[in-house]
Amino acid sequence: MRYLFLALLITMNLFALEKNDKLFECTKIFEDRKSELLLELERIDEQKQALDALKVATEDLLKKKEHDLNVKEVEINAKYDDVNKKEINTKAMLEENKKTLEEIKNIKMDNIAQTYAKMKPDAAASVLSDMDESTSVKILTSLKPNVVGKILTKMDPKKASELTVLLTKVKGE
Repeated sequence: MRYLFLALLITMNLFALEKNDKLFECTKIFEDRKSELLLELERIDEQKQALDALKVATEDLLKKKEHDLNVKEVEINAKYDDVNKKEINTKAMLEENKKTLEEIKNIKMDNIAQTYAKMKPDAAASVLSDMDESTSVKILTSLKPNVVGKILTKMDPKKASELTVLLTKVKGE
């Protein structure tokens, strides 16, 4: 029995040694893996720091770009307002020029009408008969009706008739 006990004890020691070897192997594997994980963790931390730095730089760049865009927008809006003011002024000047031009045309027509009013009816009828009808009508409309009548009586009846028709259309407007 002693031999059996001794064999059992030897077997147990062998198992314990084997177990210790396995335990030692596991510890070594764990330590190696722990070192690998620590290195990987350091690499990840470095990448995170680089990413954070890139994020900050990108945000700064975006803020600068946004600021630049806001400044340009203010400048463009100021120029747009200036252009609108100039457009309004130009339109006002154009209207004023149209009125002035109309006044000049009226004054000119009045002067021409006065000239024809002072002419003898025969001479006025002769000149107006040779003009184009629209110009003749403009001149005749600016004259007093009794002067127009005297001039028309001195014209060729056909021409006087045509001008009379045109005069009625102008007066009807």
